[in-house]
Amino acid sequence: MFPKSSGPHSGAKWFVIVNPVAGGGRGLDHFPQISKHLRDAHIRCEPVFTEHKFHATELTVTAVREGYRHIIVVGGDGTLHEVVNGLFIQQEVRPDEVLLAVVAVGTGNDWVRTFGISNRYRHAVQAISEGCSFLQDVGVVSYEEAHYRQNRYMANVAGAGFDAHVVRKLSHLKKKGRKSRWRYTWCLVRNFFRYKSTGVKVWVDGRLVYNNLLLSAAVGICKFNGGGLQQLPEAVADDGMLDLSLIRPVHFWHLLFRFHYLFNGGIYRIRHILQERGSRIRIESSPEVGVEVDGEPLGHTPLEFSILHKAIRIVVAKEFYEQHVPAEDSARKAG
Repeated sequence: MFPKSSGPHSGAKWFVIVNPVAGGGRGLDHFPQISKHLRDAHIRCEPVFTEHKFHATELTVTAVREGYRHIIVVGGDGTLHEVVNGLFIQQEVRPDEVLLAVVAVGTGNDWVRTFGISNRYRHAVQAISEGCSFLQDVGVVSYEEAHYRQNRYMANVAGAGFDAHVVRKLSHLKKKGRKSRWRYTWCLVRNFFRYKSTGVKVWVDGRLVYNNLLLSAAVGICKFNGGGLQQLPEAVADDGMLDLSLIRPVHFWHLLFRFHYLFNGGIYRIRHILQERGSRIRIESSPEVGVEVDGEPLGHTPLEFSILHKAIRIVVAKEFYEQHVPAEDSARKAG
């Protein structure tokens, strides 16, 4: 853990990557307010606005090359995803030597939920000022796209099958400029009746755990996706393991009366949903199904997931830090 002297109070300058289109334009509209909170907290920063897809990845590589070791993401889960991938592309330092913070202005803002970081800008900036850091795991996702195997780094949750189908449809709605707080839920319900379950095989650490029709799968480091759904409620972000939820074909009415379990952590009380955990996961299907990573639609099966233990250093809420960091580490930090 970083001691407080290594945080913003040491006078370090933060590189701030702002996605102006995040949250339907909140990144741009709300940044003056966020900037004021940063100034009031005496956090020195250099803001830069992204101009196109994957620009946040390029900016991260450039920032680290120029000597920045503190980065703030003002954006959503997709912007964070690009920045994390930039940390692994750059060759200057180990990814965990850069301290990463998030002020969430996106649509879902799922990653921050796991670490107790508030959606209120003032509180998110306060967490940065307090300087409590945590080493979280990172997933490596291998997938097929345009007849090539490709890799992507995952900070939160990936989805395959129906989940990826919904994200792809949602991405299309975003491009058309449709904005709604309930857009994900509406898209989920609307496409539920159109999507066909697929024959899927799933291996966890070399063991075949599933070979049947499957509606959807969620694999991840953290607990939340889809704007507050807890598809992986028992995930621990630094345990060196990937959590996996497998959703078997289910009738809509059966799910409707248990829909609250998707939000309150009781997902495994739905008998159609199976839980697994491991350090390596492989998913094959016939026909192929799509994958999304951190809310970004990518390629398709076959998929392979592996884990990098405690690979990036992130700013977390003080309450999360006190609950999840061992007492000896907290004492060392205080000393």
